Amino acid sequence: MANSSFDLIVVGGGPGGYVAAIRAAQLGMKTALVEKEHLGGICLNWGCIPTKALLRSADVLRLVKDAAAFGVRAAAPTADLPAMVARSRAVAAQLNKGVAHLMKKNGVTVLNGHGRLAGKGRLEVTGADGNTSAVSSGHILLATGARARQLPMLPADGKTVWTYREALSPPVVPRRMLIVGAGAIGIEFASFYHAVGVEVTVVEMADRILPVEDADISAQVAASIVRDGIVVHTAASLGSAERKASGWAIELQGGKAGGSRIEVDVVLVAAGIVGNVEDLGLEKTAVKVEKTHIVTDGFGRTDEPGVYAIGDVAGPPWLAHKASHEGVICVEHIAGLHPHALDPARIPACTYSHPQVASVGLTEAQARERGHQVKVGRFPFVGNGKAIAMGSTAGLVKVIFDEGSGELLGAHMVGDEVTEMIQGYAIAQTLETTEADLMAAVLPHPTMSEAMHEAVLAAYGRALHI
Repeated sequence: MANSSFDLIVVGGGPGGYVAAIRAAQLGMKTALVEKEHLGGICLNWGCIPTKALLRSADVLRLVKDAAAFGVRAAAPTADLPAMVARSRAVAAQLNKGVAHLMKKNGVTVLNGHGRLAGKGRLEVTGADGNTSAVSSGHILLATGARARQLPMLPADGKTVWTYREALSPPVVPRRMLIVGAGAIGIEFASFYHAVGVEVTVVEMADRILPVEDADISAQVAASIVRDGIVVHTAASLGSAERKASGWAIELQGGKAGGSRIEVDVVLVAAGIVGNVEDLGLEKTAVKVEKTHIVTDGFGRTDEPGVYAIGDVAGPPWLAHKASHEGVICVEHIAGLHPHALDPARIPACTYSHPQVASVGLTEAQARERGHQVKVGRFPFVGNGKAIAMGSTAGLVKVIFDEGSGELLGAHMVGDEVTEMIQGYAIAQTLETTEADLMAAVLPHPTMSEAMHEAVLAAYGRALHI
């Protein structure tokens, strides 16, 4: 493979990189994909997919525990965590093989190793055996992803201080867990571990959990998880941390928890991510790095001609589907097509906690801060027939419109399976649908999606079932 030439070389085989490679192959490009660990990247192997498999197990456990409410008699269920983890790993392994098949099907050359820029249009690939080969291309796309941010006072050791990797394949089942960070990852793991019987405490520096979500949605989730028994401390941070024989003694600072001390067996750090920009050979290029992320434009271009970046390494939102879409846009731009530049405001986000959260577009606060006069509609699932029948009445749908134009500025949901519903609003935004179009749409009955229609009606004082 030494000195082989390609039309495009992609560095990183995650959901951004492998999708970019497939799209390039579809467009007739001779394409190479460099991956040093697992095809599918963190998302498929240690992130999105295996976490959802674990969370599905937690949902089944909750449902069986509540079986009597549905007229079903069942023996008292217990959590078999090793079996849950084994299923999760099997799901990830199946999809990993699927990505390998897609590379072969599309004629993408997979190079196993670490890729590093080595001059204009050149990339060095170092394999696990230490041997290095050189490949070349006029277009090199960096999709190297990101890793969990570590706390200096609590460096991950895989035993009592975990990152998401240990949380997905735990060496032990802790009795007490502290989760640092109440973003999507932190709240998802809080939901899972609480469901299987762990005493969970969550600490968040912001004044609310899920701080990037609409305030109404954050408040609903907070109330729900606290009611379930998860302890939440917001506007709080870690003070001292003392290693104990059985775990850690942590002092909390700030907020209502200030000065309190808790003892836990395991600390799970979910305090953000750091872009994988090291040892890529960027120092001799014009590529700019800010806060560990590569600076790009809406087409993935860096300041170095012929070098591009997509996905988590290129900054927020740190979502797999954003990375995949970025990859397609970048490759189509390279191929001379005319794709629309990425609009981060129209990327939907999902949190698979209990209850689930889904959103797209601006929050109400963001819309007002940007000067919009807004119309806001809310519809609770307690007013939805299907939700009542399913026993899924917790939660709501909220929509924000521009009062003058009727533009859908944002949509936010909390409740069972809302992650499967947000696509409706995402498509509506892409099509630049107005409130009139959404009102005219006929949604099927009985479905929980009817709440989406009712929320639109509610924004204009026309709700029918509240």
